[in-house]
Amino acid sequence: MTSPTVSTPSPKFPTGRAEHSETVDIPSVPENLLCIGDLDGPTIIGLLDLAVKLKANPARFSNALAGMSIALIFEKPSLRTRASLEVGIHRLGGQPVIFDQQDSPIGRRESVHDLGRNLERWFDAVAARVHRHEVLDQLATHCDIPVLNTLSDLHHPCQALADLLTLHERGLVLADSHVAFVGDGNNVCHSLLQAMVAVGGRITVLSPENHGPDPKVISEARSLAARTGAEIIVTSEPTAVAGVDAIYTDSWISMGEAEDPAKVASLARFRVDAALMAIAGPNALFMHCLPAHRGEEVTAEIIDGPTSVVFDQAENRLHAQNAWFVARLAR
Repeated sequence: MTSPTVSTPSPKFPTGRAEHSETVDIPSVPENLLCIGDLDGPTIIGLLDLAVKLKANPARFSNALAGMSIALIFEKPSLRTRASLEVGIHRLGGQPVIFDQQDSPIGRRESVHDLGRNLERWFDAVAARVHRHEVLDQLATHCDIPVLNTLSDLHHPCQALADLLTLHERGLVLADSHVAFVGDGNNVCHSLLQAMVAVGGRITVLSPENHGPDPKVISEARSLAARTGAEIIVTSEPTAVAGVDAIYTDSWISMGEAEDPAKVASLARFRVDAALMAIAGPNALFMHCLPAHRGEEVTAEIIDGPTSVVFDQAENRLHAQNAWFVARLAR
């Protein structure tokens, strides 16, 4: 986790419409967003406030990226990421250009250095979904335009922003909220952990010891929690989810990982089912970044039940990402 950016006075964005002549506060964000640790709590809240305005009236920002082109790079298959980026950038008046790298990973055909130096000549920003996080680090180093991480093996910051936006929409005060992540301590877990710590909330990670979050991510999050007042609990005891506001899980085998029966077996007792949700309480939300495997990490009755907000999360990817694009690029 890098040192969070320090918030500065927000610039103003004119709406450009007579019926909405007021200005909108735009948070100051760093050059790149590679992990949620790049943002401090006030900046995250500022992005969420902006996302709410974008979602409520997207027409107010329909020219925010006018004349701009955004490179969208995909080393992995995608539904939510590709759709939300293409539609979202279009709504802001920008031009998304797709680079399908599934059969030609970044750095194989030509160096990341050369790729970045080319992209900066044509585009205003790059959003990349990659296998290895170090590729994003290299791209940000060699590319003189903003780089947005739309998924890597270590972090998924856009998903975490969408998750917090979803909790906010449900009336939760993030600093007072308690979220439990259950299952494999993967990239989604890392970003949710960083986000909850940044806003001063409480997060419990429930996973087997051999499949918990990266120790470095935990260590850095604990250091930040000492300053934000957040609380982190890492355990394998299911009773730790008692009273949480939301239970979050993800696929046990991440995209690109080989099938691992031993891993699945060790995670079997961490399936989110009616019994675990009962421990959490009747008002606990269910969250999942999708795609889901009903009967594996979650039962059908839970993901399709009344407390599930998984499709709200999916929709909010668009609005959270658009908030970052506006904050970083809108003139």
